[in-house]
Amino acid sequence: MLAFNVPTNISLPALLLDVNAFDENCQMIAHKANGKTIRIATKSIRSVPVLRQILASNSVYIGLMSFSPKEAIFLAEKGFEDILLGYPCWDSSALQQIARLNRDGNQIISMVDSIEHIEHLAKISNETNGVFYLCIDIDMSTTFGSLHFGVRRSPINTEEGIVQIAKKIKENPQLKLLGVMGYEAQIAGVGDKLPSQQLKNQVVSLLKKRSIHNIYQRRKRLVEILEKEGMPIQFVNGGGTGSLHTTSQDNTVTELTAGSGFYAPLLFDYYRDFHYQPSLFFALQIVRKPTNNIYTCLGGGYIASGPHGKDKVPQPVYPPGGKLLPFEGAGEVQTPVYYENETLEIGDAIIFRAAKAGEICERFGEIVCLENNQVVETFSTYRGEGQCFL
Repeated sequence: MLAFNVPTNISLPALLLDVNAFDENCQMIAHKANGKTIRIATKSIRSVPVLRQILASNSVYIGLMSFSPKEAIFLAEKGFEDILLGYPCWDSSALQQIARLNRDGNQIISMVDSIEHIEHLAKISNETNGVFYLCIDIDMSTTFGSLHFGVRRSPINTEEGIVQIAKKIKENPQLKLLGVMGYEAQIAGVGDKLPSQQLKNQVVSLLKKRSIHNIYQRRKRLVEILEKEGMPIQFVNGGGTGSLHTTSQDNTVTELTAGSGFYAPLLFDYYRDFHYQPSLFFALQIVRKPTNNIYTCLGGGYIASGPHGKDKVPQPVYPPGGKLLPFEGAGEVQTPVYYENETLEIGDAIIFRAAKAGEICERFGEIVCLENNQVVETFSTYRGEGQCFL
């Protein structure tokens, strides 16, 4: 339950960080590392000061995983080191900058999963006399008959596939393979405690259990293949916040990735095996009272990405008991909230949680940090620094 009210001197709408809950999450996530390091997924944070706070909170946090080449360049210019691009990219202009930054002493690691990626990077490295550090993304999805359990990411899931990639990398001395990533999205990114979906929850939970052994074996086998090809690697990345409890037990993995758990958005309420403290909220101001028990706020339509559904909609959490209207929901310009036993006034605030973590930061220029109902600091988001990496 939310532990703070909105101070009257805060301009609304506002993005709010419960400092105590956030600090607790930092330590809870670090505790799950099992001797491994943890790379921070920046797309789930989207604030330079918050990234610095996490890195300073515990020595297990080393390195970042960014989601955009321009974001990686931005973070390198801010002084961050050891940046892994979590996704392949094709932006020649940004990649030229990365090749030059690496040549001059930075370490921005590009993700690859195809011959086309490698040929593109080789061409750019030759043109710029630059360097690319590489990580191979291997597919961790599982097939049960005709059911594909996982996400559509890398095509590399066989020994032949990774050997072909490795040989192609060897052809260019300016491409240096550093690591492998095997992200088990079907474990980390799929809830198994969804409300009113008991049958689906049981099926997902069973598929997760059956998938984990397959994941361990495939990741181990493909890493061993690279070593046999004379390409020893420095790191094996795996997991996300939703799978830290299992990925940390995999002896092949050397580092984990976590992001959303620091803010603990709504979707994290729907997992069986872990619980973090909700720490990031947004507050909207009541500007209308169209009828008794309904209070209409300005703004609020911050719907999360992914398949459309009720689980992607923000929800009012304070005062408790608020409900969105089924035919209006959370709107771009106004959000009506129904309360059965609450008396609120125009000008009061209603506090919400977003379904996902970092996406909400795209709608605000700053994060107001609260401790014991007092503003203790204000952090800029990427948007507040004039940046938008989409």
